[in-house]
Amino acid sequence: MGADVIVVEPPTGSTDRARPPFVDDLPGVDRSLRWWAGNVGKRSVTVDLRTDAGQRDLAALIATADVVIAGSDRCEDVDYAACASRDARLVWVSVSPFGLGSVRSGQPATDLTMLAGGGPVWNCGYDDRTLPPIRGAGDQSANIAGMYCAIGALVALAHRDRTGQGQLVDVNVNAACNVTSEQTTYHWLVNQDICLRQTGRHAYPTRSSPVQVRCADGHYATTGVLPRKQEDFARLLAWLDELGLSEELPEAVFLELAAGREEPVDLAMIGVDDETTAILSAARDAIRLIASRLPAKEFFVTSQRRGFPCGAVLPPHEAFDDEHTIARGFHVPVPHPDLDRTITYPGTPYLFSATPPAAPTRPPLLGEHNALLDDLAERPR
Repeated sequence: MGADVIVVEPPTGSTDRARPPFVDDLPGVDRSLRWWAGNVGKRSVTVDLRTDAGQRDLAALIATADVVIAGSDRCEDVDYAACASRDARLVWVSVSPFGLGSVRSGQPATDLTMLAGGGPVWNCGYDDRTLPPIRGAGDQSANIAGMYCAIGALVALAHRDRTGQGQLVDVNVNAACNVTSEQTTYHWLVNQDICLRQTGRHAYPTRSSPVQVRCADGHYATTGVLPRKQEDFARLLAWLDELGLSEELPEAVFLELAAGREEPVDLAMIGVDDETTAILSAARDAIRLIASRLPAKEFFVTSQRRGFPCGAVLPPHEAFDDEHTIARGFHVPVPHPDLDRTITYPGTPYLFSATPPAAPTRPPLLGEHNALLDDLAERPR
């Protein structure tokens, strides 16, 4: 998005460079797909912070920066206070497991412990309470913290634009995970209520209606809220008729009843009012029956066209290769001269009419831009 981002690594490379999977399943510091995913468009310099020269290089690099993102308020002997004393406009964002000065700062932390201790794991899992909770894949705690890191940096930059003053932003990963736990934390704090995990739905103290349906091809779709208005039920009946399924659903009589009502069906009356409960149960059965006769993608597209909320649950590669994704320009070819090939990357998830982002460039090779340090060394101190 226009920023010049320089990642500072030890001479042996960031530990992310050693994380699988690798291109063509061949390990190497420049072949980790995890590294690629997080470092598109950046530049890489290597600095040995165990040496005085390395610390001088880092300090000189920071002197050119608008924003520093680090795991603390210091990197060896290079710290925020000293850098800010030389440049009052510097914004330094510290992202650490428990925040600066925490009594827990010395405790080990992993993505699992952050998500479990912070709360999101409690939200994630299935209606079957005999099954354990589930951690979402993909380093979610790092992504959650990264979101708050970006927000904190932008707020600090907006403040600096008005006042000329930079600041230290302290991002606590555990706290970030906790406030991302939807309703779970505040339901406990306010009501002493425990939210229950529910398959593909918001965790809540009471059960909600299932929204996943299994389609004809074995894939799943998620259907969102049930129909409520007169015209919704009429469209659902028409869909059943067109597919020749009306005779298979005796409960369709309740859909006919709802199609003749003037007032919308009140979802809050499920389990309270018998007629409402029967109508919405019939609607759920109708949607499940239709889904069982259509492939997930067709069910999704047809549902949307008929005005019913729905989404096909696709594996990542199928979602990436979806025709809408391609038509929107999300596929971006990125040359990799080091591999003698071009690889398709995901582009930005938003479009700007006046300030389109530059095309992404491949992630940096280890130490690829160390010449930057040589240029800084030649500048007068």
